[in-house]
Amino acid sequence: MTETVLITGGAGYIGSHTCKAVSRTGYLPVTLDNLVYGHESSVKWGPFIKGDISDPHVLNTIFETYHPKAVLHFAAFAYVGESISAPGKYYRNNFAGTLTLLEAMRNHGCLHIVFSSSCATYGIPEKLPIPETHPQKPISPYGWSKFMIEQVLRDFEMAHGIRYVALRYFNAAGADLEGELGEDHVPETHLIPLVIQAALERSLFVEIYGTDYSTPDGTAVRDYIHVTDLAEAHVQALNYLSNGGNSIALNLGTGRGYSVREIIEAVERVTGHPVPVKKSDRRPGDPPVLVAGSHRAADLVGWQPKYSDLPRIMDTAWRWHNLHR
Repeated sequence: MTETVLITGGAGYIGSHTCKAVSRTGYLPVTLDNLVYGHESSVKWGPFIKGDISDPHVLNTIFETYHPKAVLHFAAFAYVGESISAPGKYYRNNFAGTLTLLEAMRNHGCLHIVFSSSCATYGIPEKLPIPETHPQKPISPYGWSKFMIEQVLRDFEMAHGIRYVALRYFNAAGADLEGELGEDHVPETHLIPLVIQAALERSLFVEIYGTDYSTPDGTAVRDYIHVTDLAEAHVQALNYLSNGGNSIALNLGTGRGYSVREIIEAVERVTGHPVPVKKSDRRPGDPPVLVAGSHRAADLVGWQPKYSDLPRIMDTAWRWHNLHR
């Protein structure tokens, strides 16, 4: 009988790519998504249940029907700016919803979870690249919600034996290498799709939030990781737990940062179109530089990014957006 894995938020950007990766390893991915931001059309490799992680009845039905051996947990609101203006929405969905999910796992004896955490738990970096041992001092309710969940995971392991891998992403980017999936948020806030949209539409512009950071060109610098590499990291984390690995938190990044201006220039090269820009003030909750130290992921779960060079990220993103515009 095929083993199943519950993937919360599996209709979303990273979750859907991970469903594909999980299915290739022989597991049956069972997707739970409320479709607030996800797309049912992205669920292609296993059963889909429309529902919410905060609904114990839905969770109990899934566990009783499919008996998942593990949970890959992506379901969360993830707009940093919105979290600052609507913190209750983020704590209720991200934190309280995850607590309900963990209680369902406890009740049904499901003892492995791979959690989609975030580099936002670090706040303003005190050193670069950022290691997993860096102090966690979030500066947004979104970051705090992820930080709080990591603490709850530690507590549930101590009390109930639920082992976890918390994956602290840096910036997910790119699209499925075979063109089946891509980045499609409404509203879109991620830089690369916004720049590509501006290149495609010509009438749009890209807003640069902050041009006076202490970086080489004055714009914010981020570490971009291809979404296919992120998906593979979840598979490797799942295998790590299945093989008896201890609970851990891992960064997922490349150790190389690119500025906003560098991303815009890269899109202009791949599309052949100029991208108009508008300079704006910095946004609250945006550190000037976020770059990962990711050696621990390689050492402990054998993960190395294969597709996260900037040309590959841009090429896959451009092909998907150009095809689906």
